[in-house]
Amino acid sequence: MRSLLWVLLATASVFARAQGDVGLVNLVNGDVSYTPQSGAPARVKAFMKVREGDRFELPTGTQVRIVYFDGARQENWTGPSGFRAGKAESNPLHGRPADVAKLPGNVPARISRVPELMQNAKLGGVQVRGAQSARPVQPEALQEARTTYQTLRAQLPNDDITPELYLFSALNDYQLYEEMVPVVNEMMRKQPENEDVKSLAAWLISRRGSQ
Repeated sequence: MRSLLWVLLATASVFARAQGDVGLVNLVNGDVSYTPQSGAPARVKAFMKVREGDRFELPTGTQVRIVYFDGARQENWTGPSGFRAGKAESNPLHGRPADVAKLPGNVPARISRVPELMQNAKLGGVQVRGAQSARPVQPEALQEARTTYQTLRAQLPNDDITPELYLFSALNDYQLYEEMVPVVNEMMRKQPENEDVKSLAAWLISRRGSQ
């Protein structure tokens, strides 16, 4: 069971890299901008994918957090600062250096699926209703996910919802909606004004009601 789980996680990670994505923004506060290697500057949004070569500019008082898929690295940047995204870590350009946290190796693959979960939630679960039925519950995989969740909670800042997003994704694989309720509630407690979290909460209510 454990070896199958790692194969699935590795496959998800390889797929993300195949699409040219090296990381994911899992928090942004303030008006942070980025410029891709080919394209115009744009505003950074939560849960957007990051590509190698993207240049980020953070004015004073702003913040952005990025999870890199390769290397399981999370960086927390605050302005004034600027950096360019690399394959597995950022290259500082000016200003304050990032605070760095090393994540468990199985976290980035699940975090890379968060944009899809967010999209499903914002569409009211339309795509989810057409999806296949839940996978058979794998107790070992679930226990590993719960253990990793506790590790992340102890390691990351109190306002960081990365642990909850990780566990939410794991529980969603098996459509364990009742167990997902306290996870969403914790996200709401940490970030009560986060519109993406509100969308997840509304989606979860709809899924529980359809059972």
